[in-house]
Amino acid sequence: MELLADIHPKIVHFPIAFLMLYPFMELVFLISVKDFFSKSAMLFLAIGVIGSFFAVLSGNQAFEVVENWNGEGKEIFSYHQLFANLTVWFFSALLIVRYILFIKKKLNRTIISVIFVLSLIGVYLVYQTGNYGGKLSDNVIMNSTSSIEDKK
Repeated sequence: MELLADIHPKIVHFPIAFLMLYPFMELVFLISVKDFFSKSAMLFLAIGVIGSFFAVLSGNQAFEVVENWNGEGKEIFSYHQLFANLTVWFFSALLIVRYILFIKKKLNRTIISVIFVLSLIGVYLVYQTGNYGGKLSDNVIMNSTSSIEDKK
């Protein structure tokens, strides 16, 4: 399963891009009220959620591959994992609610406004996940470098 661990840094940017652009699509739909933008927002959200599942799966495998975790690295990882899981569950719930409302044709300006505000909360979760992911990457690289230098 090292393949999943190796691709984690490469695939995480895909769902990040879709989930960060998703609120913008909701805002464009809110302003224009064109069905195209509603469908586009739904597509961005769905692709982002599916991609985030793969990102979490590969991230868990990446954690298993690293052998020399220090206390600080484990703590950073736990926050990174927490925010990653919150992001996946939050946007998954938002996708389900939005899909049901879309199918029942209940998406009015008020509901889309609420969904837009909720999507901004999701953006914060994505930001925190990436923030801790960056810190984690720095910590692992520093740790790996120091352990390589110790072996010399």
